[in-house]
Amino acid sequence: MVPPVRALSSETLGAWLVKASGGLTSTQAHLRAGFAEARTWCVRPTYRTELVAPGQRLLLWVSGWSADHPPGIWAHGRTTGVAADGVMPVELTALAQPLLRSELVGDAALSAMEVLRMPAGSNPSYVTPAQLAVLERMSPELRRR
Repeated sequence: MVPPVRALSSETLGAWLVKASGGLTSTQAHLRAGFAEARTWCVRPTYRTELVAPGQRLLLWVSGWSADHPPGIWAHGRTTGVAADGVMPVELTALAQPLLRSELVGDAALSAMEVLRMPAGSNPSYVTPAQLAVLERMSPELRRR
């Protein structure tokens, strides 16, 4: 039997991307607090969560169609430990200027981002190193580590 082809490996990971629904009260509270209190994020246990290690780059995507919080990347940070039992330990900081979906969809290099191709996919999603480099050019805040 041929093993399944996996979309992600430690070599193809630029950053993890976790999603939050902009319509949820908990997401709105995190947005107001700049994600200062976010210490963990729920993830679906898959082979991907086995790749999570401390210190990996992390992006947070707010989904939905809220006028106050349109879809896009609203925070960045790092993983602070390994994922276990459906929980990823994180450290997040809000972006002063979010990278909105409307800005990202028109960029040829970003059109293959998993979150744009499969917005309803489970956590965690990811961006490739090449996609992360484009995002860093678009947002100097992302270059700060």
